[in-house]
Amino acid sequence: MFKHILVPTDGSALSGDTIKRAVTFAKEANAKITFFYAKPGYPVAFYGEGALIDPSTPEKFSQMADKQAEEILGIAAQEAKMAGVANATLSVVSDIPYEAIIEAATAAGCDLIFMASHGRRGFGGLLLGSETQKVLTHSKTPVLVYR
Repeated sequence: MFKHILVPTDGSALSGDTIKRAVTFAKEANAKITFFYAKPGYPVAFYGEGALIDPSTPEKFSQMADKQAEEILGIAAQEAKMAGVANATLSVVSDIPYEAIIEAATAAGCDLIFMASHGRRGFGGLLLGSETQKVLTHSKTPVLVYR
């Protein structure tokens, strides 16, 4: 039924459990997985009329984000490889992860988004909502939420 699954990850323990389940699901469905990570953009703090930024800092921040993405996606890819599941990795810079997830699913031609049910709880969740909830409400691609 599903042939290409997008599995977003953030490197958390819950996300790791979701990767394992997604790999099992993909193996049973004979589907390919694209693991996805949204790297944060460089945080800019404005003071008065200008920003206080060390010009070398954005480059260092980008290098750190690239390294983190490589590590997180490498672990996911290894899990799939050990199970014999075809996979690819994708990472983009985005400060709006749910939009990046939806765009990645479309760009990669995925027919399912398989993601964890994690998110903020309590008042913070009420104000901010979870990325999963936002993907569920905005995506045209079917979403499978793993708890």
